[in-house]
Amino acid sequence: MRIDLHTHSTASDGTDTPAELVANAAAAGLDVVALTDHDTVGGHEQAIDALPEGLTLVTGAELSCRVDGVSMHMLAYLFDPADPDLERERELVRDDRVPRAREMVRKLRALDIPITWEQVARIAGDGSVGRPHVAAALVELGVVPTVSDAFTPDWLGDGGRAFAAKHEFDPFEAVRLVKAAGGVTVFAHPAASKRGATVPETTIAALAAAGLDGIEVDHMDHDEPTRARLRGLARELGLLPTGSSDYHGSRKTVGLGEYTTDPEIYGEITRRATGAFPVPGAGGTGRR
Repeated sequence: MRIDLHTHSTASDGTDTPAELVANAAAAGLDVVALTDHDTVGGHEQAIDALPEGLTLVTGAELSCRVDGVSMHMLAYLFDPADPDLERERELVRDDRVPRAREMVRKLRALDIPITWEQVARIAGDGSVGRPHVAAALVELGVVPTVSDAFTPDWLGDGGRAFAAKHEFDPFEAVRLVKAAGGVTVFAHPAASKRGATVPETTIAALAAAGLDGIEVDHMDHDEPTRARLRGLARELGLLPTGSSDYHGSRKTVGLGEYTTDPEIYGEITRRATGAFPVPGAGGTGRR
């Protein structure tokens, strides 16, 4: 089995619609794909309706978190999307995205970058606007060569010249809320130092003690020594090690299935989940 547990669609900051994403996942030879848009489940229904036979969809979201001033992302899988407490917190994060993006545009214009809100809104389309859309605008303008190059202190990285804060989950509360909604939590790209400061291993250990299920080990932003270190940390803390592409369509160079999760780890994730079922084949509701 080929299993990719971290992808994005136009419901947040990917370039594939949810329907295109599942079609492309099947074409890439995947057996399982997770749709984990930022702080939203808005793409799930379309992905389920378009799901090809032979491909299983894991519903999820990537939650924006911050701890001790450091940004981090929490992958949440197979939770009940109707859970009111988790939905309320996700809504607070989503509601803060537009004011934050507008503030980043204002700061960039103060740096003499000819970016406009209309440009960012066009790039975001119907998706949940975020930093990657502002970064894509900088690429369009020729300010930086790639989206990743915009996530630096020079531009949009944490504490950067055009950075603006937004409401984010406390990761310990995120773990609690996702668990209460029947879901499973995995710390996304925990050592992606190119993006800025990373969470110390002591905090990862504390999150594990609080119920965190896993950490994303095999990821494009982790080199081989980093993956080996994270795999050892996962063993030490009893965490599930996952692998994922973090696919964003044409917005990033990584392809679907470039990094994958071991089938036994996937099986344990599905065993732990009580909020939703993986969705097989060509449609279905996916809810318990």
